[in-house]
Amino acid sequence: MKILVCVKQVPEPEGIAVNRDAHGMAKLETFGRFAMNRFDEFAVEQAINIKESLPDVHIQGITVGPDRADQVLKRAVGMGCDEGIHLLTPTEIDQGPAAVAAWISQIGSEKYDLILCGTMSEDTMNGQVGPMAAALMDLPYATQVIGMQLTRDLSHVTIEREIEGGAREMVRLPLPALLALQPGINRPRYPSLSNLLRANQKVFETISTDTLATVTTEIDCLGFVLPVHARPAQLLTGSAKEKAEQVAGLLKARALI
Repeated sequence: MKILVCVKQVPEPEGIAVNRDAHGMAKLETFGRFAMNRFDEFAVEQAINIKESLPDVHIQGITVGPDRADQVLKRAVGMGCDEGIHLLTPTEIDQGPAAVAAWISQIGSEKYDLILCGTMSEDTMNGQVGPMAAALMDLPYATQVIGMQLTRDLSHVTIEREIEGGAREMVRLPLPALLALQPGINRPRYPSLSNLLRANQKVFETISTDTLATVTTEIDCLGFVLPVHARPAQLLTGSAKEKAEQVAGLLKARALI
């Protein structure tokens, strides 16, 4: 069985800042450390769980990004993946879900029995790469997957997915298929030292996106707007009794009591 796991490198939360440019428009700036998207860790762990329960399972991780993005492939191999594919972009700018899905689909058209990814990325939270890639590869897919079970003959997968209102539904899909996994489906492991040492020595397959079919992002980001504090907080001071009286006065002033 051959599994492809999609992983993304994202900036750690404390490495993101919002600053204004010369025209007063807010813009995002990233600095500091980068890490594997936490949602993708559940996809990697699920692939490894399958490998540990079945014979002859081969796992390849795939990522799209600049030179530094190969670090997430090292972590994926450190967790237990066998190989990694780095789709190298010529720029640090996120190319958008349509472009990323198109590039992955060009590689994923190779025979894979199962493609796994996280439900979304921590930075843009689009949740679109998985479904777009599945559509481009003409694969059945499911999102918000919280549980999965392969059939004995590996021809189908039965999945449990979260839907609106806190309900869940059961779906059976034929393989090959693509699944976008929710947090909670498993507990991602820490990479072992031996696997990390092996990953540091590993040479990943690198494919420049310039050599792949031309794609467009279909999304133009015009800028960001900082939220306006329309209702500043009012700090109450004094003893507990005085604070209670102040609350009562505020509620009366608004005709709430």
